[in-house]
Amino acid sequence: MNPETENSIASPVVHDTASGHALESFDAATLTSDLTLAHLADRNLSGEIVEQISRNTAAMNSRKVRFAVAAHPRTPRRIALKLIRELYTFELMRFSLLPAATADLKRMSDDLLVARLASVSLGERASLARRASGKVAAALLLDRESRVWQTALENPRLTEAAIVTALLRPGTPPAFVKAVCHHPKWAPRPETRMALLRNEHTPLARALEFAQRLPAAQLRDVLHASRLPEKIKTYLQKNLARK
Repeated sequence: MNPETENSIASPVVHDTASGHALESFDAATLTSDLTLAHLADRNLSGEIVEQISRNTAAMNSRKVRFAVAAHPRTPRRIALKLIRELYTFELMRFSLLPAATADLKRMSDDLLVARLASVSLGERASLARRASGKVAAALLLDRESRVWQTALENPRLTEAAIVTALLRPGTPPAFVKAVCHHPKWAPRPETRMALLRNEHTPLARALEFAQRLPAAQLRDVLHASRLPEKIKTYLQKNLARK
């Protein structure tokens, strides 16, 4: 047999129509995880090629390869969904922060991560509070450990809407409310202040300060739905009458 013909049989080639590249078959015994990762770094790799990778048991034994397949923009959806469900905690965090990942897959990874929080260690929750997405940080605002929710308050992806939701939730810990009352980033925000005026644990001095910055009509509406103690609401209403 011609040596060239023999080589072509031993190392079959797959032509990727999406990228125009000729790639070694992903069933080849010589395929390493590093080579697979190099192929997956090509964002234009076709879905057919990515699916071939996902069928390669040896390559998929590598968690790096499994993550790269899940994160590839051309991975068939059914494969991506299966792999995301198998990601570890911090892999889920990394996935949800990928700029190129689709919004629905990011949302799914966040939902899976939030569902696992009850079984995650204190140290891991604190790390997630600092580094994870806004949705995960919002969930960690309700953590029983002050170290965790204090860290979540500093997460740059946390939104004011998440703070407001936590403040309006029944049973919000007094320590959390007081921390938000004095937080340099969140306390000055108008929506946060209105939520604090509705929370029963807001101290009188801070409630008075926040109330003085609201128009009379708006303050009246806020106090109508407020859970502040009656004596504090009465005091604020008397101040309102003097405006």
